[in-house]
Amino acid sequence: MSDKHELRSAARALRKRLAEADPTAAGRAAEHVSALPEGEVVALYRAMASELDTDALAVALLTAGRRLCLPVVLTRDAPMLFRAWAPGEPLELDAAGCPAPLPLAESVEPDLILTPLLAFDALGGRLGQGGGYYDRTFAARPDAIRVGFAYAGQAVEALSLEAHDMPLHGVLTETGYREFQGICR
Repeated sequence: MSDKHELRSAARALRKRLAEADPTAAGRAAEHVSALPEGEVVALYRAMASELDTDALAVALLTAGRRLCLPVVLTRDAPMLFRAWAPGEPLELDAAGCPAPLPLAESVEPDLILTPLLAFDALGGRLGQGGGYYDRTFAARPDAIRVGFAYAGQAVEALSLEAHDMPLHGVLTETGYREFQGICR
């Protein structure tokens, strides 16, 4: 377990350096929105710390005619649920301390889930923060398309995945969208 802890620490430090070195990366990634897989309802996240910011991507997705939603953690050991959201609508902290739509927002089922990450590999492996929120959610929604939203520099040669880790279908970075081969939808 300490190996994964060390890998997460190193990946967090790298992501912080990438964010500081390239503050326009999120805007350039949003320019590639037309390359994303189809999906009427797209789940984003509200960036925390050095995660790639989704503001420009949200605007680009809305302009492309897609509906947006954000994840909500109600309990720490359950899959996240999703509530409709648009930029400017009020948010409150959920059970994990992340900004989320208010309870009166409509519950929706996303077709496409964009996820933050610490690292990704060429086979769709994803290293998350370690809380398991996205892994539980991906398992509960296996038909949703799973796409990482990251800096291109977060790519690693290979990640050691565990049985519960669900691979990504693709990743969107400031250099474009990359689909992973061999991932069944």
